[in-house]
Amino acid sequence: MKSTLSNRCARMAAVGALSFALVAGGATGIATAATPKPTPSGSKHASAATSSLTIRASKTDVKVGDTVTFTGRSKGLAIGSKVVLQHKNKGKWTTLQPSTTIKQGSSYSLDHKFTAKAKEELRVMDGTTTSPTVTVTVK
Repeated sequence: MKSTLSNRCARMAAVGALSFALVAGGATGIATAATPKPTPSGSKHASAATSSLTIRASKTDVKVGDTVTFTGRSKGLAIGSKVVLQHKNKGKWTTLQPSTTIKQGSSYSLDHKFTAKAKEELRVMDGTTTSPTVTVTVK
């Protein structure tokens, strides 16, 4: 009886120490971070972590009045999702007039006419998904 009690105590101490080590080491955070979160039914977005956008400008050096075509591809966004063009204005991202939707093949294309001299930082955005920036110099 005495050896059974000491075996139980030893096992309980080992389980407690292992549990503490897992929690202290952040194993629970890693386990929950690796588990994908379900998206609401009917959502156009898979999740911010799995969706992405690319951007490419047809020209990066233009004159005032020129039109530039921006093209790119999406990953993890539904066909028909709205994509807007944004530029950085005084440190804040501002949405410009042109917008389009993701087409079959996960691509998009939109045009923007530049009306003032500037060095423009631009990106496209759909919900919380943003592309890297592209710079267009307007002379």
